[in-house]
Amino acid sequence: MKPIAVDYHQPIIGALRRKTRRVLDDPVLRTWLIGRALGRNPGVAPFAAHRPPYLEGLAPGGNGGESNSGFAELARDAPTGPIELPLAGITLRLEPGDQHDLFARRFDDIEDLLALHRFAWLPVLGEAADPAWAQALWTAWRRDHGKPGEGWPWHPYTAAERAVNMLAFGRRRGLPGPLGDTLEVLAAHGPAIFRRLEYFGDHNTSNHLSNNGRGLYLLGLELGDSGWADIGARILIEEAKRIFTPSGILCEGSSHYHMLLTRNYIEVWRAAAAHRRPEEAELGKIATRALAAARSLVLPGGLALIGDISPDCPPALPAGVAELPGNGAELDALAADGWLRADFGRWSGLWHASPWGWSAMPGHGHQDCGGFEVHFAGEPLFCDLGRGRYGESGEAAFYRSAAAHNGLLIDGLDSYPPNRPYYDDAFRRRICGPPPVLARHENGVMLRHHGFSRLGGVGAVERHWRFSGSGFSIADRVEGRGWHRVSRLLHTTLPVEGTVIGGKFRITAEGDTTTEAVTCWQAYGRGRPATAIRIEATVRLPWEQTITVDII
Repeated sequence: MKPIAVDYHQPIIGALRRKTRRVLDDPVLRTWLIGRALGRNPGVAPFAAHRPPYLEGLAPGGNGGESNSGFAELARDAPTGPIELPLAGITLRLEPGDQHDLFARRFDDIEDLLALHRFAWLPVLGEAADPAWAQALWTAWRRDHGKPGEGWPWHPYTAAERAVNMLAFGRRRGLPGPLGDTLEVLAAHGPAIFRRLEYFGDHNTSNHLSNNGRGLYLLGLELGDSGWADIGARILIEEAKRIFTPSGILCEGSSHYHMLLTRNYIEVWRAAAAHRRPEEAELGKIATRALAAARSLVLPGGLALIGDISPDCPPALPAGVAELPGNGAELDALAADGWLRADFGRWSGLWHASPWGWSAMPGHGHQDCGGFEVHFAGEPLFCDLGRGRYGESGEAAFYRSAAAHNGLLIDGLDSYPPNRPYYDDAFRRRICGPPPVLARHENGVMLRHHGFSRLGGVGAVERHWRFSGSGFSIADRVEGRGWHRVSRLLHTTLPVEGTVIGGKFRITAEGDTTTEAVTCWQAYGRGRPATAIRIEATVRLPWEQTITVDII
């Protein structure tokens, strides 16, 4: 059967429409554009896309080495029963024979398509992955997409993930046959990744480039190509300086992505040790520091999913790295980098406030300045909702907004404007004042930020959480003048009846209190019912008020 043609390229007209809408909807962006036109706002430094400067002088791989490094070949048995493929946000059931036109299938969410091309189901299923299905799906993929191209199947991030997943499966169970052909296709991943490395200047390069390096590094080691291994090692080490803060936490505003990157660096560290590579010690330092930070993100009731949830794998998969032996992060350093972990008796909490106030860009952070998750006696009470899918509108945009976080809104607006990679620190400070302050005190936590100072008549916002044996309180103060609508939100997966949560806690606060059904996302595309508690009032600034949560 001839595959149906699939257009993997994003339409140019749609992109132009989105950019136009972005300018019309964003007054801060318009201010920057006017300032740029008048020469007040600097542009970004010149850069060569796809070519990070630190790779100058390193020769690309492709010279071969050990032909197969001892890989076995899978028996070419046809599948005899169905398989359920866990993709990004759906589980796809296949019957024998369905593989033949699978890669021509259309998906509502492109992340499911990418997960399919990445063979992301292999690490998720682990030892339960059927070798016969691995052979069948690889054969179908190779038939339609085995030669490098420009579309989504050979996007550098996807190519790196596919190579890593297939090589790891090949080490455990064997590679699909014909073995020589499979090794040739895997070897072609190196040049394909290298040609389009995801380097877009110092202002707009994300964790994707480190993953490109991971793919090249593991390809080089497994296929005996020192050129790709050397380039991959350089990328991994240099990009760690970009994406990790001094405390070891990922700078992109997402706890799940931090776990994912921690897992990646542990993986390459172990590979370096197994192959006696000279960069083993340096990779070990990076992995150990990231692992220490990872432990602070796990509360007694589980990992707090703050920021985006990656479609690459379920949170439980990389979160297991936090259970590896070792020390925890230095909590003051972690707080300085925007993540505050604290325990007060039976209360445990994790607070997040980007060190710049503005959500990380590039990154996976949300409008969650001062957002928090609080557990009591090992169980979540107030949770961060996370986000179930990527997108710039509808539900995806809502779950990224301040309205979907445990925080304070003024006039229904996010605490900070949307960030752009080309804004510099001076411009951000002119718009929203100094960076926020997030600190622990004897019996609680304090946040102070100026994000709403972009609004006429609004000054600093302060929130103080104070914990005791009988409950806790959140004392809020907003400086300024004039009348404004203040909204405070809390989210829980426990049942809510009036002012009582889970039959154990009572909320007391002045203002109009309403509830709304929402979703607490536990993985990409998968969530559980939750309730948003909204406390609102039209007030005259300066204003202060307290929310009290008592144990019944």
